[in-house]
Amino acid sequence: MQQSGTSGRKVVIVGAGSVGATFGYALAQGGTADEIVLIDRNADLAAGQALDLAHGLPFFPTVAVRAGGASDYADADAIVITAGRASKPGETRLQLLEQNVAIMRGIVGDIVAQGATGVIVVVSNPVDVLTHVALQCSGWDRGRVIGSGTVLDSARFRYQLSRHCGIDAHNVHAYILGEHGDSEFAAWSLTHIAGMSMETYCPLCRQCADWQAERRRIERGVRDSAYHIIDAKGTTCFGVGMALVRIVSAILRGENSVLTVSTRLDGESGLRDVCLSVPCVVGRGGIGRIVESPLSEAECRALAASAEALKEALAQLGG
Repeated sequence: MQQSGTSGRKVVIVGAGSVGATFGYALAQGGTADEIVLIDRNADLAAGQALDLAHGLPFFPTVAVRAGGASDYADADAIVITAGRASKPGETRLQLLEQNVAIMRGIVGDIVAQGATGVIVVVSNPVDVLTHVALQCSGWDRGRVIGSGTVLDSARFRYQLSRHCGIDAHNVHAYILGEHGDSEFAAWSLTHIAGMSMETYCPLCRQCADWQAERRRIERGVRDSAYHIIDAKGTTCFGVGMALVRIVSAILRGENSVLTVSTRLDGESGLRDVCLSVPCVVGRGGIGRIVESPLSEAECRALAASAEALKEALAQLGG
C-alpha cells in the first residue's frame, strides 16, 4: 500500500462501504487526486478497501491510497461523507433522517476539531437535510459545505432524454432541481438539445405522438430510478460514484463547472434557510456562486414546494 506524504490534491472519503469504495475506485482511475484516504468506524473495512484499491495502482495513474483517521481532515482539499445507514427497499430518503443526523453531527464535529480548510461534500441521505445539518454544525461559509444533490438525478434525466431522442447524452443539457428525493422536478425550461429548447426541438424530433405524456413518463422514471435499483440490488453505487468524481474534480481542478449540487439558499429564488439543488458554479473553494436561472412559473412553484417539504423534515429536528 502506498504511504502518506504526497503534497497536492488530497481527498478523504468518510465511509468505506459500497458508495465510498466505488467513488474511491472511480476517482483513482481518473487521475485527479494525488492522495485518497479512506476512513470508516470499521477500521478493518477501511484498511481492506484501501489495500484492495492500492493493488490496482499499476493499472491507473499514480496516486497514494491508504486508510486513515481524523487527523487526515486537516489538510484535505475535499472531504466526502458517504457514511450513514443505507436505504431499505421501499423506504423514502426522508425516513433515514433521525439516525443519519446523529452520524453526520459526529463526523462534522471531528472535521472542525482538526481545523480542516477544505470542502465538505455530503453524500449520505437524506442529502439535503444532512447538508443543512453539516453546515450548521461546522459554522463554515455555505460554499464550503455542499451536498451531492441532484447531480446524479440530472445525469439520469440526460440519459432518459438521450434514449428517447436518439441523441448522445453528452449533447443533452438538462437539470433536475429541488430535493434529491420525491419532490424533485425536471426543469424543462432549461433543457436544450443542439441549442434548441425542448419546445422547439420536439416538433422536429417526431419521436412521440404525445410529448406532454412522454415528459411525465421520463420525469417519473428519473424520480423512481433509485427505488428500482435498490429493489433490484439493494443499493446504488456506480452512478453516484461517478457523479462524485465529477463534483470533486470540479473542486480539485478549480473548474468553475455548473453543477446542481445542494446548497443553502439565502434569498435566492425567494427561498431561505433550506438546502436544495440549484445550478451552482463549483470550483476550488466549493461553490463560488449560485446561478439564478430563469424558471417557469410552474417550476418556481415546484421549487418552493420542494423547499417546503425539506423544511418540514428539518422541523422534526427542531431546526
